[in-house]
Amino acid sequence: IVRPIFVAILSAVRLQRNNQRVYDIIGDIHGYADELVRLLESLGYRSANGVYRHPQRRVVFCGDFIDRGPQIRETLTIARAMVQDDAALAVMGNHEFNALAYHTAVPGQGGEFLRRHTDRNRAQHHQTIEQLNAAELASFLDWMRSLPVWLDLGTIRIVHACWSAHDFAVITQAAEQTGLMSEQFLVQATQVGHALFESIERVLKGPEMELPDGHVVVDKEGFQRRRIRTRWFVDPTDHTLGTYALPARHEEELRQAPLPTGLAGNSYPANAPPVFFGHYWLSAPQPQTLAPNVACLDFSVAKGGHLCAYRWDGEQILRADHFVTVPSRNTDADSQQQVELRL
Repeated sequence: IVRPIFVAILSAVRLQRNNQRVYDIIGDIHGYADELVRLLESLGYRSANGVYRHPQRRVVFCGDFIDRGPQIRETLTIARAMVQDDAALAVMGNHEFNALAYHTAVPGQGGEFLRRHTDRNRAQHHQTIEQLNAAELASFLDWMRSLPVWLDLGTIRIVHACWSAHDFAVITQAAEQTGLMSEQFLVQATQVGHALFESIERVLKGPEMELPDGHVVVDKEGFQRRRIRTRWFVDPTDHTLGTYALPARHEEELRQAPLPTGLAGNSYPANAPPVFFGHYWLSAPQPQTLAPNVACLDFSVAKGGHLCAYRWDGEQILRADHFVTVPSRNTDADSQQQVELRL
């Protein structure tokens, strides 16, 4: 049996040989299907027989299709149809992984689930549960289970939160032994302290660092955190805790605070293929690259920001004018802009 992770690798090899492939990489959607349709249409995709496609280009989704937004069924329907009809590729986001764990029972413990049904977890997943009936949920979970965790297409790389060869090796070994996203895989991947848990956390949720004693930050969902995500793609040397955070923290005490001792830092090589990811809830009137070959495409569509894509035409050094955005329906009317296609 050829497992999904190897199907993805084989697909990547085939795509690598096709020098004509150019891609539109799309960040976190979170159930905002109207915005997705507007973005696809602004990029030149048209719907035929229920599938959005482009005559020369292909979409790559960075994951996080579900939760938060009002059109989760529609979002999943569009994305799945495009992937199944070879008009798009997609990687798994942490919300898809969380959904698989949320709906997978702990073996031998009736009523318990791998992702506990706490008030916080239930609230995060509430919109998905409310909007999908049982049959739809089961069908979409099966599709989520088939998604690769990362894609290396030779010329570009896509992952939800962090590109890490070490963690990919751990995930690959576990997939070879148990099957990618099988029940046994999920059991190990949700077991705190297990090597697979640590690798999935970094790849799908991003590396984190501890805040100084007595400090907490409030995230965009209103939860207090003692750890914050890092700018893993740059060398931490000469950074403070505030400047090495992603997004950067501007509180004076954090901008001045030294990085935790023993923080492992591996910058993403400047000569490596461009890497694209989502996840980090960035906000900016005009998206910018994070490094010459590094781009985040999550610009907070679920929090009044924008749905963001990058139109990649083969360049090694990424360009600010290749970002394409559409505003969220949650954006104040006064600040709404027309859909802008930056070529």
